[in-house]
Amino acid sequence: MALVSSTDEQKIADAIMAAERTTSGEIVAVIAPSSGSHIYAAFFWPALIALIVPLPFIYWTWWPIQTIYEIQLASFAALTVLLLAARPLRFAVVPRSLKRQVAHRRALEQFLAQNIHTTPGRTGVLIFVSVDERYAEIIADPEIARHVGNDTWRTIVDDLTAQIGAGDPIAGFLGAIRAVAKPLAAHFPPSANQRDVLPNHLIVLPPN
Repeated sequence: MALVSSTDEQKIADAIMAAERTTSGEIVAVIAPSSGSHIYAAFFWPALIALIVPLPFIYWTWWPIQTIYEIQLASFAALTVLLLAARPLRFAVVPRSLKRQVAHRRALEQFLAQNIHTTPGRTGVLIFVSVDERYAEIIADPEIARHVGNDTWRTIVDDLTAQIGAGDPIAGFLGAIRAVAKPLAAHFPPSANQRDVLPNHLIVLPPN
């Protein structure tokens, strides 16, 4: 299920256009359904569990080693198939720190892929959400970072993630866009010859 509907996507596009009328900065919003497949988890955890499975049989039974080995292989195979097939379960067993690292890397990639770093005056801002990793981040060009501290972006991200967690992602995005526009308007007011160089529509990436 998509995080936002097509109707909501238009609302986000309208909000970005309205925000950019107040500033010479550029705002780009990107949703990644996932930033990684985390396929390694489907092999790592079954392998770890399969190493442990034989221990009780070795110490507390007289079963032949061949039988214990077959149980070990069956455990590995069954858990691997389960984690490969059950994507939510696979994501659940990946440590949060690893999911955040993968999502942060995807955000940095999108900052470059969407050419946000090429804006005149280096005044681009990325609002990035990775759904499956439950991760959100705002990345600002260095020129903006000189004027706006990370605490400002963190507050906006916290509000955005709280709205998404409450089941109202569109309110979260619209609020984040308006909040990002305020410091941009204060430090980078609109200029007479400014032009739109980046897309205003919400960018929804294919899942990894």
